[in-house]
Amino acid sequence: MYNTIAVEEMGKPAVAVTNQTYLVEGGSAASGKGMPGVRLVWDSIHSEEWVDERDSPERIEAGVAPLLDDIIAALTRPLTAEEKSPKKKEAEKTSRLIFQGDLEEVNHFFYRRGWADGLPVIPPTEEAVAEMLTGTDLPADHIVAKLGPRKGKATVEKIAINAVMAGALPTHLPVLIAGVQALAERATRFDNYQDSQGSWVPFWIINGPVRNDIHVNCGVGALSPGDIANAAIGRAMGLIIKNIGGIRKGIEDAGSFGNPGKYTMVLGENEEESPWEPFHVERGFKKEDSTLTVMFPNVFNWTIPWGTGAEGILNPIVNSVRGFGLFIIVVPPGTAKILSQEGFTKNKVKEYIAEHAASPPRFRQQSSEEPVRMPPKPNTDHTMVLVAGGPGGVYIASGAWLQWQEYVTKKLELPKAWDKVVAKYKNLAPVYAKY
Repeated sequence: MYNTIAVEEMGKPAVAVTNQTYLVEGGSAASGKGMPGVRLVWDSIHSEEWVDERDSPERIEAGVAPLLDDIIAALTRPLTAEEKSPKKKEAEKTSRLIFQGDLEEVNHFFYRRGWADGLPVIPPTEEAVAEMLTGTDLPADHIVAKLGPRKGKATVEKIAINAVMAGALPTHLPVLIAGVQALAERATRFDNYQDSQGSWVPFWIINGPVRNDIHVNCGVGALSPGDIANAAIGRAMGLIIKNIGGIRKGIEDAGSFGNPGKYTMVLGENEEESPWEPFHVERGFKKEDSTLTVMFPNVFNWTIPWGTGAEGILNPIVNSVRGFGLFIIVVPPGTAKILSQEGFTKNKVKEYIAEHAASPPRFRQQSSEEPVRMPPKPNTDHTMVLVAGGPGGVYIASGAWLQWQEYVTKKLELPKAWDKVVAKYKNLAPVYAKY
């Protein structure tokens, strides 16, 4: 759909051919890009037998042939008055009080309206939102950014509302505001990924002193349930993406399988046990700065060493990467120390991966002997190394094509009364009984 719009913007008529599954998604994506009049063609008769882009050329041709008359008609038919000047949908006017009821009734109401994520939410009462707003000095009506494809205005108050629903704390609000700022950067290509069939996930990386202030888990099980910061920050961002950005599953979000990481995927770097400079310092920030970084992977690997020493650690990593994406290599502290003791800096780890990684297979098209060109070795500028997690293994998050996506890092802006807000919630941490 976005390619169709791009062609239209160049002054050329274009038609998107789709199947019934993505008919609604395609129309919503076009509207979100400011061109709701883009014409769609789909085969209502043979929709159950719709061909896939990976089908044989003969099957693709047979599937498209019955649509040619409709495609030609859509390309040549004069624009209607509505297409020349699409009417903007009036925003739904609501009062400050949306619904009254007990916890179960509120959750059922929110779920039916499509505002929840399948898990119970905390009702965003006036009192709860006001308490959440103590996490920032910005006014409630301040617009942090507009998030696509809906171009929703992410005010501080709307961010706070979704934060309350997700079970976040006021100490998490600076991270969420930075997250919205990051998503608004075109470099993330966030709206394209969320509209894609590829099931991309926002991977949030927290650095700096704020990790300890808000109890971000940087160690064992950091990506597992059990820590409010890791769980609620990612979940809140997911609700913000849905409720403010307007990306809803099965409508704008066409992910073929989906991804459990869309509930939450938040990791803090274990800077204290790392032998290398912190990730955010590598990104150009000061060590005392607190930052949030985002990238959008949809492939994840967990590797184990094949042997002892640096080569035993690095070779399985090399075997798991290909040269066409962004890669975050998450190395446990003990493993990082072994690499460091053998003279490996972060840059040397990247260079080793780039030097030894195999180029992707050169697939040949079925209708031609000309090979499909794939990017070569991993680019050291697009490979990042950070230290986190528990003993053993290496975690690899693989992102998208190089020309699409970049890492985006934002510095957190903390309120003047930050120490007071932190003190209020500092004891909110799990204490497990021993047995």
